[in-house]
Formats: sequence, structure tokens, C-alpha cells
Amino acid sequence: MTFALSGFEQLQGWVITWLPIIFMGLIAVVLLRMMKIMPRVKPQQIKPSSKSAIGWDEIAGVQEAKRELREVVDFLQNPKKFKKLGAVVPKGMLLHGPPGTGKTLLAKAVAHESGARFFSQSASSFVEMFAGLGAARIRRLFREARDHAPAIIFIDELDAVGVSRGGDGYSREQDQTLNQLLVEMDGFESTNQLVVIAASNRLESLDKALLRPGRFDRQILVTLPDTHGRESILEVHTANKPLDPNVDLNRVARHTSGLSGADLANICNEAAIFAGRRRGTMLEGGDFDAALERVLAGLQSHRALSDRDKRVVAWHEAGHALVSELIESVDRVQKISIVPRGRALGYTLNLPEEERHLKSRDELLDYMKVLLGGRVAEEIVFGNVTTGAADDLNKVTVISHSMVYEYGMGAEHFSLTVPADDLYVSDATRALRDEEQRTLADEAYEDTKKLISGNRDLLDEFAERLMANEVLERDEITEIMASGKKSESEQSEQSEPSEQSPALDDDDDDISRRMGA
Repeated sequence: MTFALSGFEQLQGWVITWLPIIFMGLIAVVLLRMMKIMPRVKPQQIKPSSKSAIGWDEIAGVQEAKRELREVVDFLQNPKKFKKLGAVVPKGMLLHGPPGTGKTLLAKAVAHESGARFFSQSASSFVEMFAGLGAARIRRLFREARDHAPAIIFIDELDAVGVSRGGDGYSREQDQTLNQLLVEMDGFESTNQLVVIAASNRLESLDKALLRPGRFDRQILVTLPDTHGRESILEVHTANKPLDPNVDLNRVARHTSGLSGADLANICNEAAIFAGRRRGTMLEGGDFDAALERVLAGLQSHRALSDRDKRVVAWHEAGHALVSELIESVDRVQKISIVPRGRALGYTLNLPEEERHLKSRDELLDYMKVLLGGRVAEEIVFGNVTTGAADDLNKVTVISHSMVYEYGMGAEHFSLTVPADDLYVSDATRALRDEEQRTLADEAYEDTKKLISGNRDLLDEFAERLMANEVLERDEITEIMASGKKSESEQSEQSEPSEQSPALDDDDDDISRRMGA
């Protein structure tokens, strides 16, 4: 019994002595393993002579931004010329604008043309769940760049770490990372040839401390290209592709208003893919048309439509096309199809012929009429409406809301705008604005109904052709509209009253009453 108690006491003493040591050792092993699996992001380094380098000739459509950035290149190449005049290189340059406009390419071109090292890192890699890791990564990035000066640091999607500080405990790690970035940018020495270039799509959300002079001295807006810029971009992306001599890149540029450089590069690539599918040796105009349709309307679907659905879609798209042709202020219809693409069962492709930056009130109302053309055609022809106009109605809602709340284009009040998120606006004012928005939409709907009802024969002609061929091109659309105008003129000539019969029939009497009213 004594021997058993002494053995138990020995085991108890061993446990008390060694178990804490073993437990601490296990914790140390776990921590070491966690440190090994913690994310380690190394900045991407691109040398000026590498294959990833990009020159000015490979960038088009952003002449204003290139002009601004050439000054940085000149400073990095000839710093003594500027130092003699007391000039200091801008510490930071912020490129902002819509996605796909070439902000990253511009930064790479600056590094290549200046002969400087290029360090690139996404701002999202600075934000982690581990405290202090983001700040450490920023210190490492700037340390490596200084060691290889002259150098350029490019931070993509700056809004991931540069958003305005909230002051609460939920964003403490992000605030700490932003603070480290502010310190690094404001701690440059005048002898350091180091420039920070950042890109963001959300300039309004960035912290004000980032945007002040001394950090990001210059803010360069990289806009969507105009017609000439789009043509230049198409020439760059087709330089290594065999083009048919009949391909008109200017026509493609005019039909791609509002598209970015990335969209145009995608169109050129899709055109090459279409040419490869038909086993062609050169890219033809039809390949670019198919690529444009693929990018704008989506991938062609093989869904089979029932006869009822096909008829509804045919008259729906005919309504869009007819209203577009009857109203001169909207873009011309280039193609109508009832072949499903993407999520749409059919589509009407309107392509602009010229660059437009401003829209009048009447033009916005006309665009709403085009959107409502499909819904109105369904109501007139079938006496009922379907869910096919859901996207059209959503666009009408957005346009009418913007006209009332942002543009001051309501039915009655033209001198005030009412921000949708303004908490100080009274309920009566909001009710009045909502009523104006409904009035605009109803006005467009009634005008559309009059247009389609008065040209029912053209509507049916469009729909019947679609039922037979599924697709109508621009030439066929022009033919239908020309035949409609011809028949209308013939009817007007036949309906002219003769001198021997001055009496008015019922229809003429009705017209006279309306004209008098």
C-alpha cells in the first residue's frame, strides 16, 4: 500500500513538473507552423528589358495621361536638369478612371521608358487578418524599391487600403496599414529617385490625407477613349493579326462608343477566334461584327423557344426597332435578332454613328420610348404583357429617377436636384419627386403607344420577317422602312379630296376637330 502511494506521488510530481513544459513546447510548434503557412507576398518586379515591359507605342487612346507621365520619365532620365531649377519630382501620381482604360499599362510604360525598376503589388495584399502584417509588407515594398533606385512603385486598386479611415475598432488593421503607407510616402529624401504610381476606380472613397500634395501630387483622369482613340487602340491590337484590306477599323471604332481599351482588345481577340473557327487566313469585317455582337449581347444560346414565345419575342423586338427608326434622335438599329444570347431571348442592336457626351431632356424621353417599345408592342398585339420587359423597365426606372433627382428634368421643377440619400429632404418633397418620375415614365409610355398604333403595318412587317429569318440586318431594316413610307405616301395621295366632292367624311371631320383642338 505504501509502495502504491509512493508510485502515485511520483507520477503526480512528474506530471506537475513536465506537463506544463510539454504544453508550452506544443504551443511553440504550432506557432512555428503557423508562421510558415502565413501568406508571404513578394512584390512583382519587372525590369525595363524584360518581356513584360511596355513602350509608349503600345498604348493608345490616352494621350492626355501619356503627356503628363512623360514628365516623370524625363525627370528620372535627366534629374540634374530639373534639380538646377529647384524642381522636385512628384512623389506620387494617382491614375483614376473607369476600369479597363489602361492605368496599369501606363505605369509599366513609365518604368520601361525611364529605365527604372518597376515594383508592382495589389493593395489587397496589404490587408490581412494578422495584425501588423499589412504595415510590414508596405515597409518591405518601399525598402526593396529604395535599394534598386531609380524605381517606380505601382499599387493597383489603391481603394482596398486607402479608403477613408472610420475611427472604429473594426477597421483598426486597415487603418494601421494606411498609416504606414502615409508615413512611407511622406518620408522620402530628395535624393531618392523613387516615384509611387497608384490606380483606383473610386477616387471619392480615398482618404483625404492620401490626396494632399506631398503624397499624391498629381491626380490623372484616364477616361474612356473617343472615336480617334478607339481606332488607334484597334490598330495596336491588330498589328500582329492579318487583316483583310477591306476591314474598316474606323467603322468599328464608331460603333463601339463607350467601350474601354480592354473591351476593344477583347473584340480583336474574339474576331481572331471567329476567323479561326471558319478556317480563314485573314480577319474580315464579318469577324469584327460577330465579335462586337458577342461582346455586347453575350454568347449565343442554343435554347429552343416554343412557337408562342418566339412570336412574343418577335413582336417585342419589332417594337424596339420600329420606335428606334421612327425617332431621329436615337441611335440607328443595325441588327435585330430573336436568337437567344446570354440571358436575353432576343435583342435589338443600336450602334451610334457619332460621339455624344450630352443628352437633352427630349433625348432621354426618346430613349425611354425605345425601351418601352417592346412592352407596348406586346400589349397592342397580344392584349397582355410578359416578363420579357423586366430589364427594359428597370432601365426606364433608372433614367426617370436620374432625370428628376440628379438632372433637374422633372415635369414641373427644373431648378433643383434632390440627392436620393439626403436625410434632410421632407417626405412631401420626396412624394412630389416620385410623382414627377411616374409622370415622365407614363408620358413616354403613352407616346410610344401612339407611335406603334399609328404604324401597325410596319410593326407586323418587322415581326413577320423575324419569324421567317430570325435575324434582320441594316439593309433589310432600311428596306422595310422605305416600303412603309412609300405605301404611306400612296395612301395620302389617294385620300386627297377632289374639287367635285368638297364634303368631308367622318374621318376628315375627326381630323379637323383634332387640328382645331
